[in-house]
Amino acid sequence: MTRIDGVSAPLGSIPPVSVGYAATGATARANALGMRPMQEQAFERRGEQYLLIKSPPASGKSRALMFIALDKLHNQGLQQAIVVVPERAIGASFNDEPLTQYGFWADWTVAPRWNLCNAPGTDGGKVNAVGAFLASADRTLICTHATFRFAVEKFGVASFDNRLIAVDEFHHVSANPDSKLGIHLADFLARDRAHIVAMTGSYFRGDGDAILTPADEAKFQNVTYTYYEQLNGYEYLKNLDIGYYFYAGAYVDDLMKVLEPSEKTIVHIPSVNSRESTKDKIKEVEHAIEALGEWQGADAATGFQLVKLPSGRVLRIADLVDDDPAKRDRVVTALKDPAQKHNRDHVDIIFALGMAKEGFDWIWCEHALTIGYRASLTEIVQIIGRATRDAPGKTRARFTNLIAEPDADDQLVKEAVNDTLKAIAASLLMEVVLAPRFEFKPKAAGSGPTPGFDYGPGGYQPGKANIGFSDTQGKFEIEIKGLAAPKSAEAQRICAQDLIEVVAAFVQDRPTVERGLFDRELVPEEITQVRMGKIVKDRYPELSAEDQESVRQHAVAALTLNQQAKQAAQPAAISPDTAAPNTAFIDGIRKFVMDVRDLDIDLIDRINPFGEAYAILAKTMNPERLRQVEAAIAAKRITMTAEEARDLARRARDYLRERGRLPSITAADPWERRMAEGVAYLARMKAEANRG
Repeated sequence: MTRIDGVSAPLGSIPPVSVGYAATGATARANALGMRPMQEQAFERRGEQYLLIKSPPASGKSRALMFIALDKLHNQGLQQAIVVVPERAIGASFNDEPLTQYGFWADWTVAPRWNLCNAPGTDGGKVNAVGAFLASADRTLICTHATFRFAVEKFGVASFDNRLIAVDEFHHVSANPDSKLGIHLADFLARDRAHIVAMTGSYFRGDGDAILTPADEAKFQNVTYTYYEQLNGYEYLKNLDIGYYFYAGAYVDDLMKVLEPSEKTIVHIPSVNSRESTKDKIKEVEHAIEALGEWQGADAATGFQLVKLPSGRVLRIADLVDDDPAKRDRVVTALKDPAQKHNRDHVDIIFALGMAKEGFDWIWCEHALTIGYRASLTEIVQIIGRATRDAPGKTRARFTNLIAEPDADDQLVKEAVNDTLKAIAASLLMEVVLAPRFEFKPKAAGSGPTPGFDYGPGGYQPGKANIGFSDTQGKFEIEIKGLAAPKSAEAQRICAQDLIEVVAAFVQDRPTVERGLFDRELVPEEITQVRMGKIVKDRYPELSAEDQESVRQHAVAALTLNQQAKQAAQPAAISPDTAAPNTAFIDGIRKFVMDVRDLDIDLIDRINPFGEAYAILAKTMNPERLRQVEAAIAAKRITMTAEEARDLARRARDYLRERGRLPSITAADPWERRMAEGVAYLARMKAEANRG
C-alpha cells in the first residue's frame, strides 16, 4: 500500500513527499521464459505492428525489446531489427544477452560491426554502415537517433520496409515539425510497411510538445507499467522521498545541509548559465569536496577523488564535471566497469552536470541531489529514476531539489517565481505518478462491486459512492456521482491511460498555477472547469464536447483526490520503520469521502487542487520572500480574458438548461457570479464593437 506523509527537512521545502511500498518482490520474479512482469505484459502484445511501452527506469524495457524483436525476426517474418538510442552510452543496454540461460528460446546477439554506438568515426561513416547492414543478411543493428535520422534521409523510408525499428527513450521524438525524427516517424506510419516499438520511461514531454499527433498515436497499442507496480514489487526498496528545498546565498554554502556522506549520491550541479551557478563549475565541485573532508589525492586506476571524512572513512568521489578528456574518460570507464556493477563500495558520490541522467545505471544510488530547477519535468523524472533502482540493503531512496529563494532584485524575483511554480508542478505531478492508478466510475442505480477490489471494513455499500482498491493491480476504483463517462474509444483510452499527461499539462500551465496558489479571490471552478477544460480542448480537439468534459472531470478528480488523500492521511501516517502494512493513502481517501458524505463531481470541482501545496509553501518559505512572490504575480494579474469569458458563457448556457435560468451577477454562490461576469464581459465586448 502507498503512504504519503511529511518528511523532516533541514531547509524550507515544497512540499516534501514520502511514498511507501510493500516490497513484494514481484518485480524481480521471472516466468518460465525469463521475463519479469513488465516484460511479460509487453511480450503478450508482440504481434502488434506499432507498440508503445511506457514503463519506469529499471523495469526492463531493453530486455523486453529483445524478446519482442526476436519473435518478430523468427516468427513474424521481419528481415531485420534496428534499435535506435539517443546517445552512444545507452547502446550498452542492448549488448548481447544469453536469454536461453533463463528459459527463452533464443539469445540476443549483435555482431560487433553492427553496434554503431561502439564504432569509431562520424555519423557520416556510420550512415554508410547502416546502408551496408540493410543490404546484408545480418539481423540486428544498434545506432543513435542522429545516425538513424541521417540514414533515413539518405536511403529513404522504403529502405526500411519489413523491418523492426525500436526507438528507445521515445520522449526525444516530437510531433513538432522542427523534429526530424518526428517527421521520419510520421513518414513510416504513413507508409505502414515497417514495425515500430517505442519505449519511454517518461509519461509526458516537459517542453509541452506532443510526441505523436492524435491520429498517429491511435495506431499504437500501449503497454503501461506504472511506477507503483514497479516500486511496489521491489525486493528491497520500500520508501521514496521527494523534497524541494529553498536556500539563500550561494548553494555551496547550504549543500552540506542536504548532502549526507553516508548515502550513495549523484549531485547534479547547475548549468553555468543558470542563476544558481557561481559561473565556475570546477570550483563548485572543489568547494563541495573541501566541505566533505580532507582530500587524499586521486585513485590512479579509476581517477576517483579520495576524501577522508572526520570519522576516518575515505570517500570515493567520481567527478564528471571536469571535462578534461583524459580525466573524465578514465572516470567514465571506471563507472561503466561491468566487474564493479554489484560492488557497493566502488564509488560513493558522483558529481555531474550534463551526464549521469538518462540511461545511467548505478543501482546503489540512494540520493539524487539536483541544484537548480531543470528545464523539463521529463528531465526530473529521468533524474529521479537514477535513485529508484532496487539493490540489496537499499531500503530508502530520495530526490532533493535545491532551489534559490527569490532575491529583492526584480528580475531575480521573476526567475525565482518561475522556478518555484515549476517545482510545485513537478511535486504535484510526481505524487500522481507514484501513486496507484485511479479508475473513476459514475455512481448509478445498478452499480456494484468489482471482483478483486477491497471496499474497506464495511464492504461495498450500494447506496453510497464506494472506493475499492486492488493491491495486485495497483489500482483504485472510485465511484463519483454525476461523473460523465467517456463515450468514444479514444476518450476511454485517455481516461484509462493518459490522465497523467493531462495533469502534467495542467500543472505546467503557469496562469493556472499562479491563480491556484496566490489568488485569494479565486473561485476554484475557474481553474478546475475553465482552465482544465481549455487544456483538454486544446490537447484533444478531435473529441466531442461531451468526451472533452469527461476527460476534464477524470483529470481533475485524479489530481484533487490525490491531494485530499495526502492531507487526510498525514495525522495517521505510519512510521517508515514499522513492520505493520501501510494503508495510510487509501485510508486517507476513504476518510475524505466519509467527511464529505457524498462524493460528486460538483464537490470535486469546488476544491482548489493547489490548496495543500500553498499551505505547505506558506509554512516553509521565508514570509518576506513569499510576499515578494505573491506581489510579483498579483502585479500582472488579468481579471478575465475574452477566451475565458466565452468559456464561462458556454457554461452559463449549460446552467440555464439545467436550472431554467441564467446565472445571477448578485448570487451568493461565487461560481454562479463568475459565470454571470463572463456573460456580462461578452455583452460589453459586443456593445463596444457595435459602437465602433
